[in-house]
This record gives sequence, structure tokens and C-alpha cells, in this order.
Amino acid sequence: MNSRQRRGVILLLLSVLCALAAFGGVLVVIGDVNSKVGAETTAYRAKADIAPYSPLTAAQFEEVSIPRRWLSETAVDDLATLKDKIALTTLRKGSLLQSDMFVDKPQLQPGEQEIAIMIDAATGVAGKIYSGAKVNIIATFKGAKEGDPSRSVIIVANARVLNVGKLTPLDKDADRRGPAEAVPITFALNTKDTQRVAYAESFAEHVRLALVAPGTDSAPGAADRTYTLDGDK
Repeated sequence: MNSRQRRGVILLLLSVLCALAAFGGVLVVIGDVNSKVGAETTAYRAKADIAPYSPLTAAQFEEVSIPRRWLSETAVDDLATLKDKIALTTLRKGSLLQSDMFVDKPQLQPGEQEIAIMIDAATGVAGKIYSGAKVNIIATFKGAKEGDPSRSVIIVANARVLNVGKLTPLDKDADRRGPAEAVPITFALNTKDTQRVAYAESFAEHVRLALVAPGTDSAPGAADRTYTLDGDK
């Protein structure tokens, strides 16, 4: 073996040793990262913004792998927990789903019925009414006969909201006045209150909602349920 061949063999051996050293360094780095990060687990993040109080479904989230030690104890790892749940706050796109972000969807109680009516979004909803809220349902009527004063009546006090729908265009006759868009609101009411709401939707000039402060259970007194301008003295 001449000197040129010996130099070639030596360079080849050095290259192999350098490669082994580099590979060993990579293994050390990977091991160090694994020791710091730990095992990964499944989590879920929102594909797009989700409005508060809207129903949640598995299709709204995508699966991601996250190191377990980086997740909070409230992180959700099973989308089956979303059954009959609604968002408690606005969920932003990319937010990791956690159990304190949603609550049970309001359900009917024994003796209650569902009824949905269209409410003018501008005057009756304003984005502040949500599933589980309580509202007073107020209807305004013309006088029964000429000369009788118009009046507003709280037809149902502390009505429980089951669901708030999406803004919907209304079909209007050429001679009909009123809002061009409205929001369907679903209530849980007893039989008598259901009839009152159905009557108001058919015969009242306007039906509006007044949000009741959380924790308020008392209803307005009889003297406060009906208002006329003539009586406000």
C-alpha cells in the first residue's frame, strides 16, 4: 500500500468516526428533548371562531398531538364530552378545547314546552341574549277600540331561553311594516305562557325581550305588568 492509499484509508476512517460522533450527538439531543417534553397525547383545537352559547359538535374541532406536560388538567381528549353542550364564551380559532369552555345545553323540564318566535334583532336581542338566560317577554297592543290607549304588557316573566338562532331575512308584504331581519328564539314555557306568547306573536304590534339579571327569580307585580301612557302620572 503506497502513501496515497494510506492517506485515503485514514481520511475514510476519520470520516466514519466523525459521522458516528455526529449521529451520537443527535441521539443525545433527541434524548434530552424527550426527557424535557415527555410523551405526547391527543388534544383538540377549534377550526374557526365559535360564538358563545352556540351548540358544539365534533366537526368544529381538529385533532392535534401535544406533549402531555404542556396541557392543563382541564384539556379535553375525547370529543364525546361535547354531546348536548354549548360554548360558554367565544372560542377563537386555534384554541385548545378545555372543559371549562362549555356547559350543558338547557333542556326542557317536566311540564314545559318549546316554542320559538322571531324577534327583531335590533330591538329585542342585540347579541346579549343566550341559551339559559331569563327574559321578560313584552308585547305592545293597540287599544281595543278607537280612543282606547295603546299598552305594553309583560306577557311572560322570567322566560327561560333554550336556544338563539341565526339572523334570518323575513318575507314581507309590500304594505307590511317591521324589521327586515329577525332572530328565532326558542323558549321553555308552561302551557299557559306558551299560549300567551303565541297570541302575542299573532296579534301584538311588537314583541320584545328584556334580559333579566342573573339570579333574579321574582316576577314583576301585577301593577307593573301593564303600562299605558295615560296611566304614567
